Amino acid sequence: MPMSAPISVFDFSAPLLDGANVSLGKFRGEVLLIVNTASQCGFTPQLGGLEALYRGYQKRGFRVLAFPCNQFAGQEPGTAAEIEQFCHLNYAVTFPVFAKIEVNGPGAHPLYRFLKARKPGLLGLLTRGRIQWNFTKFLVDRQGQVRARYGPAAKPAGLGPAIERLLQEG
Repeated sequence: MPMSAPISVFDFSAPLLDGANVSLGKFRGEVLLIVNTASQCGFTPQLGGLEALYRGYQKRGFRVLAFPCNQFAGQEPGTAAEIEQFCHLNYAVTFPVFAKIEVNGPGAHPLYRFLKARKPGLLGLLTRGRIQWNFTKFLVDRQGQVRARYGPAAKPAGLGPAIERLLQEG
């Protein structure tokens, strides 16, 4: 019997840095910001802004989910332990950081295939939704639907109004 196509981000799972597999269904009913991250990128300081968003909104049902990726200029070469240590020591990250994944190409994680299909970005069909760089952000509503896509230069603090709107939608 064929599997049905995923209808929300809650249909996916991925391992955390420690290897524990997590169903994104665990976050059902919460607003999510899903971000591909890297430790050695010019945008890496955004980890601090992402943590500020997380701390500011988490009690209202908001989560940041980070997915390290080494597909852009080798800017995430570390092991899981090194990534975890870097995030905690440099940015006091408390939001979930998943195991390193690919976001483009044949090895792209199924979650990222889904995200890109739902919000292909500015160049959309020309790039088949391709993620252009680290720190591309997807905002997901409480029903697991992708509501917005933001490029790497979008500062986390600037996403507050959009997050607020989704939190108020209930």
